[in-house]
Amino acid sequence: MEPTIVEREDQPYVALRGKVAMNEIGKFANRTPELFSWLAARTIDPIGDVFFKYDVVDMENGLVIEIGVPVEERHHGEGEIVAGVLPGGRYASVTHFGHPDKLYDATRDLLAWADEQGLQWDVDGDKWGSRLEVYKSDPVEQPDMDTWETELLFRLRG
Repeated sequence: MEPTIVEREDQPYVALRGKVAMNEIGKFANRTPELFSWLAARTIDPIGDVFFKYDVVDMENGLVIEIGVPVEERHHGEGEIVAGVLPGGRYASVTHFGHPDKLYDATRDLLAWADEQGLQWDVDGDKWGSRLEVYKSDPVEQPDMDTWETELLFRLRG
């Protein structure tokens, strides 16, 4: 699918934040139930799909990732649970159908597309303003990861 540019509003969220090596992303993803337990204990309802937010992308020294969900209003986190607001603005968006293992290729293609278009990312060195993988498929309803739908949403500068 061809990428598009979409406008997004500010969106409060709550997430589990961690620093992980490239090869530990899957293990970190397995901690998603911790986020839902924390939310349930506080009767906070997610109002959208689970996402990965890549705050720092440093292939050598590790990634800082948040596993989050949008929520109705701002909250306070504690420990590894953080709360914040996904910034509104212009985002490059592309939808990937298939196994999350193939997101590396989809990400590479999106970065190349923006380059061709002369677009600039909201990034400062390794730190991203808002770089998201939004998981549109429910693993309970869709256990076959090859059928998953994931939207990449990377914030543009300006």
